[in-house]
Amino acid sequence: MGTQRWRADQVLALAPDAGSQAAGRKLAIPTPWSSTGAADDVVWGLCTGSGRNPYQTIVDLSGPAYRCSCPSRKFPCKHALGLLLLWAAGGVPDAPAIADFARPWIDERATKAAAAPVRTERAEPKDPERAARTAEQRAVRVAGGLDEFEMWLSDQVRGGLAGAEADPYRRFDPVAARLVDAQVPGLARRVRELPALVTGARWPQRLLRELAMLRLLARAHRRIDELDPAMAANVRRHLGYPVAKADVLATEPVLDTWQIVAVRDRDDEQLITRRVWLWGHTTGRCAVVLSFSPNAAGLDGRFIAGMSFAGPLHFYPGTPPLRALVPDGDLGLRTASPGTVVGTTVQTALGRRADAIAEDPWLQSFPVVIVGRPALADGRRLLVDDDGVSIDLDTTDDRWFALLAVSGGHPVRVFGELGTEGLDPVATEAPQAQRTDAA
Repeated sequence: MGTQRWRADQVLALAPDAGSQAAGRKLAIPTPWSSTGAADDVVWGLCTGSGRNPYQTIVDLSGPAYRCSCPSRKFPCKHALGLLLLWAAGGVPDAPAIADFARPWIDERATKAAAAPVRTERAEPKDPERAARTAEQRAVRVAGGLDEFEMWLSDQVRGGLAGAEADPYRRFDPVAARLVDAQVPGLARRVRELPALVTGARWPQRLLRELAMLRLLARAHRRIDELDPAMAANVRRHLGYPVAKADVLATEPVLDTWQIVAVRDRDDEQLITRRVWLWGHTTGRCAVVLSFSPNAAGLDGRFIAGMSFAGPLHFYPGTPPLRALVPDGDLGLRTASPGTVVGTTVQTALGRRADAIAEDPWLQSFPVVIVGRPALADGRRLLVDDDGVSIDLDTTDDRWFALLAVSGGHPVRVFGELGTEGLDPVATEAPQAQRTDAA
């Protein structure tokens, strides 16, 4: 079998919840399995369960995609996870051909993939007049909502920020709700995040800075017709204007081999946001793929950290281009080669973020890769590069200790998002090649 075996953490990242991870681990032993094998990017096996017949479990690694005869509604089920964990540990032998019970499903997937239509043209609205009326109604709601928001901002500055720490959620959540009603969900999200700034000794400065940027965003929308197209697209994106998926897929694609650097989920009570960071081997470009769902099963599960795929990416409008779409279908995942993502110095990373902010003043963070050692000084968590320049690490205790464990005091390649408070480390890799500051 040509596919390199995955790591256990890559398999567990596919699980829909912690319970499925635990159940999958219990099945990652040879005892319940028979007729296991792996060939042509397919892993299969029969798992003894509570039923009279063993469950037929099949995994197409190129998707990844899963098929199991068990009654579970979770995706992937515990049997698929257990089989993959067993395969990752070397417990599934290579086979000369795909098993007979797995072949029909694999052939069916190949037939559907070959017959899938290729989108080549921009989808036109079914009813242009209705679309125009909808856009006009939205513009009225947005303008009214931003007028009210600017008055609220003036009240905050006029009355002072003292006392905001007493109950920040009560102060900001009603404003965010009104912005949702005004159809500016992006701005509503920024307002909903304001309570997180009201902590620590410097919270007044942080809060005032963010309020100033939000006022600039509202003012920019007033003059959006005077802005160049890229800046106007940035304003619409930050306010939360919808962009049709068909319109994005109609843009010129960027072809490359894309390494899946990291996958991170954020649960905001009623909605889970999955962020997937990609790095182009040839172009050196970074991209972020987003998916949203009220539950983990509805998120895009094609991406596995540490893997790579070759294909097109379509970027959303705006500068710098970061958010992207990957067309539907199997990715054909392969294990990424180590050392592909090139690291830089702290100064180079700061310069790239500054260039990005010059293009998009409301950019909250920018993806960078820095080679350095984690260090602690005066209670501050730092990453220190080979030039002795340090940058603050804006991270949780768990990620800080994980970074210490991975580095062992040696230089590591840290991929993260660089914001106003420092670097949020997303993924870490021990460098295999000499660092370079080339773009």
